[in-house]
Formats: sequence, C-alpha cells, structure tokens
Amino acid sequence: MTIFLLVFAMFLLVVLAMAVGYIFQKKTISGSCGGLGSLGIDKACDCDDPCDNRKAKMAAEEKAAKEKAWQDNRII
Repeated sequence: MTIFLLVFAMFLLVVLAMAVGYIFQKKTISGSCGGLGSLGIDKACDCDDPCDNRKAKMAAEEKAAKEKAWQDNRII
C-alpha cells in the first residue's frame, strides 16, 4: 500500500508541476499537428445545415461583430 501511495503522490506532483507551468506560460492549448484548422475545417461541426444552438451562436457572433464595427467607426 505504501508503494501505491508513493506512486500516486508522484503522479500528483507531476500533474501539479505541469499545471503550474501551463499557468505561468499563459499559452492556449493546441494540438501538435495544428488541429482542425490544418484540414481546412473552420468549425468542429462541419455540417451543411447547423443545429439551432450553432445558428444562435453564429447570430450572436455576427451581432457582436457589427456592434464592434459600429463602435470602432463612431465619431464621438
């Protein structure tokens, strides 16, 4: 049982060290081969007719982009 606890503690230390390294580097997690972007796929669900949740998200993103463009081009 002591060997199990020692090995478990060692794994916890390794995971903790990796987490601390990730936090201090402030990098986004990415795949080693570029992920879906390297395959020419813009989104995770590459279907012709997106679901209702995806349509709502796309509409919200478009609305936010228009609002940002309006704010950027505002005179006052």
